[in-house]
Amino acid sequence: MAILPSVLLITKLLLLFSTISSATDTITHSQSLLDGSTLVSKDGTFELGFFNPGNSPNRYVGIWYKQIPIRRVVWVANRDNPTKDNSSKLIITQDGNLKLLNQNQSLIWSTNTTTTTTKVSNLIVQLLDNGNLVLKNEKDNNIEENFLWQSFDHPCDTILPGMKVGWNKKKGLDRSLLNSWKNWDDPSSSDFTSDMVLTPNPESRIQRGSTILYRTGPWSGPQSGGILGTKENPLYNYEFVNNDDEVYYIFNLKNSSVVSIIVFNQTISLRVRLVWISESKIWSVYQKLPQDSCDTYNVCGANARCAIDASPMCECLDGFKPKSARKWNAMDWSDGCVRSGNWSCGVKDRDGFGRIVGMKLPDTTHSWIDYKMTLKECKEKCLKNCSCSAYSNLDSTGEGSGCSIWFGNLIDLRVLPSGQDLYVRTDAAIIGDKNGHTKTIVLGVSITVSIVLVMLLGFTYIYITKAKHKDKIIMLGEKVEDKNEDYELPIFDQATILKATNNFSIDNKLGEGGFGPVYKGTLFDGQEIAVKRLSMSSGQGLKEFKNEVILCTKLQHRNLVKVVGCCTEGEEKMLIYEYMPNKSLDSFLFDPFQSTMLDWSTRFNILFGIARGILYLHQDSRLRIIHRDLKVSNILLDNDMNPKISDFGLARMCGGDQIEGRTNRIVGTYGYMAPEYAIDGLFSIKSDVFSFGVLLLEIISGRKNRALTYHEHDLNLIGHAWRLWKESIPLELIDENLRNTCVLSEVLRCIQIGLLCLQHHPDDRPNMSSVVVMLSSENALAEPKEPGFLISKFSIEGEPSSERQTRSSTNDITISQLDAR
Repeated sequence: MAILPSVLLITKLLLLFSTISSATDTITHSQSLLDGSTLVSKDGTFELGFFNPGNSPNRYVGIWYKQIPIRRVVWVANRDNPTKDNSSKLIITQDGNLKLLNQNQSLIWSTNTTTTTTKVSNLIVQLLDNGNLVLKNEKDNNIEENFLWQSFDHPCDTILPGMKVGWNKKKGLDRSLLNSWKNWDDPSSSDFTSDMVLTPNPESRIQRGSTILYRTGPWSGPQSGGILGTKENPLYNYEFVNNDDEVYYIFNLKNSSVVSIIVFNQTISLRVRLVWISESKIWSVYQKLPQDSCDTYNVCGANARCAIDASPMCECLDGFKPKSARKWNAMDWSDGCVRSGNWSCGVKDRDGFGRIVGMKLPDTTHSWIDYKMTLKECKEKCLKNCSCSAYSNLDSTGEGSGCSIWFGNLIDLRVLPSGQDLYVRTDAAIIGDKNGHTKTIVLGVSITVSIVLVMLLGFTYIYITKAKHKDKIIMLGEKVEDKNEDYELPIFDQATILKATNNFSIDNKLGEGGFGPVYKGTLFDGQEIAVKRLSMSSGQGLKEFKNEVILCTKLQHRNLVKVVGCCTEGEEKMLIYEYMPNKSLDSFLFDPFQSTMLDWSTRFNILFGIARGILYLHQDSRLRIIHRDLKVSNILLDNDMNPKISDFGLARMCGGDQIEGRTNRIVGTYGYMAPEYAIDGLFSIKSDVFSFGVLLLEIISGRKNRALTYHEHDLNLIGHAWRLWKESIPLELIDENLRNTCVLSEVLRCIQIGLLCLQHHPDDRPNMSSVVVMLSSENALAEPKEPGFLISKFSIEGEPSSERQTRSSTNDITISQLDAR
């Protein structure tokens, strides 16, 4: 009688939970797929089951072509966690996931999805005819949006026809990441990866660890101008999609009877397209990447192009020369090329573009695009920005509208028959008539006529200017003929400014600092301006005013505020800026209501824009410039919340190779000054890096560095952030308004970057070029040391601590109270 209950229990369990012991096309909630059984697509093309790769004893769950005798596995579920026996099974569990369990019921692999609206009993697992393994509601059609999970979102080393390779922006899902097998017997993830980089103009890369090995070129229009195999061919079609929800490329076979896949591996041919030849029963290589030596990433260095049929294959672009002639002649091109000649930004006859035909477009890390611009508008946009180095048509076919612009060095250029035209900024004097379209005699006459006209206009202008402004020759207390003070800014007369500001009406006043008040105005043509007026009663600001006038003639960047002109009539000294309707950053960041409008995406874009602006000052402008007063109130926001660095009154110009200086006059804002500057008067580009670190922490936390609201042991926000970092709870620094919108991994990375910028010793801080790279990549970061806390660790001679807590800037010239400007 004791045996009967056991028999009944076993019978009941068998009825409740059946297993699949042969091929089937679905797995339901009441079934499991045992080792030895398979799941087959309805048309019999693909099969899912358990397998041993090569001579390995390890067991994996994978998908392969069912009818092809030479098995090629195209997807592996548990690639990094194999089973050791043949007693494992796949089941749909009560939480609505597909899971792989071993004989001890331990979890080996799971889909890790969450189901809230679908009953688990209605779920099935199905292998579709295109090789996509999906978890879905039993009655749903095979539509991607209805899938609870799909293997196409998690590729391994193979791209199948119909697979979207790219990003689902709405879900933040990267379905472009491919990872090669470690070897033929081991499908686990190696350090060889391939993915799509979400730059303004997306492109795909192949890397080993953090080292880039190959880059496709931007996926612009329906194709990529750099990747082999996207052009018209008899085998397949390529399609590229980029919208608000998704960005991906996809290929589909023209003939359904053909079997072709893309495989990513560790051989010399990192990425190969294979075609199954049924007559020979072999997988034949149809295409491979890299295709030649010029496909190696940046093989010729910056500002140089690679031509595989040239000898040597590397050549500097027109207007550039080898950075190291010795290395270049020894066939070591790693240092690349630098500008030669007399190129000068914005100077007529010295600033132009040379056209290069048939190019794989440069690395898009530092690029910008506009889908609606014409090529002519694109050129004009580039001319206005001195850091702009090249432009091209956005459409890879060379037809239609669209503009691509590159900043800084041009990286990874090569000549391609299917490439695009690239317009590279260079000395206009060396741009020859290479296409023979312009007759020499016409060119000569044009130049002669132009010179005569310029001379006549010049004499006329000088004569009229002297007649009308005889009493206005004096500018800022210095004579105009002094060659050291050639300000080159448009000069407005006082009447124009009075009219624009309604006689400096109190209703137009935007804010005030030690320098003087700032007013909103509107010029005759409707342009809105902000007028910064040096107070007549102020004994400060004249030197800073002159300094800002000089600098603003030389600075042009999308993340720097634009100066429209100046007025120096009589005792008046005014600077006229573009009007910024969204006020300064501090008016948003430290306001309880306004700060809710700054989600993580907006804050990160502001951070990145500030970083690019500082990089331009330090590296890409005609003179190396150290700002010395970077703070949130000096960051203005335009209509689209793009940041603009302002107030260059304290900035210092350095020579091209100079990176530091010393001063006896400490100026700037407490809480943002680097320790070596505040104590010893030593300023450098690393002083600005320190200030950026403070800015970064303030933007993430929504709190001021010098606010008295931190832990009793914390000196300031820097100390607070450092304590949280040491206690391994840095995410507690995040502004409450961000917690529901931020990507925690990105915020954590930014906090670490901020602490690296705040290192006590300047040599331990990164430069802004490294900061920009760190913000835009996922490379490993160094571990920060204890930062420079600054406040309470030193005293400023002649100033009590109480005064230091209440003042905003040591020279009182910056605006600390500001509305829109």
